[in-house]
Amino acid sequence: MNEWSALREGGDLLCELVDGVAIVAPQPPRHQLAVWRLTAQLEPALPAPLAVLARTELVIEEEFPPTVRAPDVLVVGGSVGHAARVAPSDVLAAIEIVAPGSRRMDRIMKPAEYAAVGIEHYWLLEVDGPVRLTAYRRRAGQYEPVGEYRDRVTLELDGHPLPLDLNALTALRSPA
Repeated sequence: MNEWSALREGGDLLCELVDGVAIVAPQPPRHQLAVWRLTAQLEPALPAPLAVLARTELVIEEEFPPTVRAPDVLVVGGSVGHAARVAPSDVLAAIEIVAPGSRRMDRIMKPAEYAAVGIEHYWLLEVDGPVRLTAYRRRAGQYEPVGEYRDRVTLELDGHPLPLDLNALTALRSPA
C-alpha cells in the first residue's frame, strides 16, 4: 500500500489497484463529461452532512495484496471531507459509469466487491446511446436491482430525494 501511495503522489493518472496489480482504464470524453455533470447535479441535492466525491480512491482491501478502486462518483458522509482516500464504511453509494474499457469491471467485479465490503447502494450508468441508470440496493450481502431509469428521475437515497436529469449528463450544449 505504501508503494501505491508513493506512485500516486503528484500523478493525474486514473488507475486502480486490484489484488496488488495496477489497472489503467481509458476514460473517453463522453464518460468524463458524465462524471462531472453527475457530480454537479448530486452535490446541491444532497443534505448535510452527505457529500459527493468524484474519482476518489476507495480502499477495498488494505492488507496484502491490496485492492484500491476509484469509483466514478461516491456519496459519502460529510466527515470524510476532501479525503484523497476513503474506507467503505464512509460510503453510502458508489456510482460507476460504464466505459468501453470497463464494461466487465463495472457490471460484474466492482458490484461484487462493493457489496462484499458493505456499501449499501450501487448505481450503474450506461452512456452509450440513450443514458440509463440502474439502481441496486444491498440485500443479504449482494446487490439486487431496485429500478432502471431514463430521462428525468427522482431517486431516493436513504430517504433523501435526488432529482437527476440523465439526458443532461452527455447532451451537447447548444451554441450561444
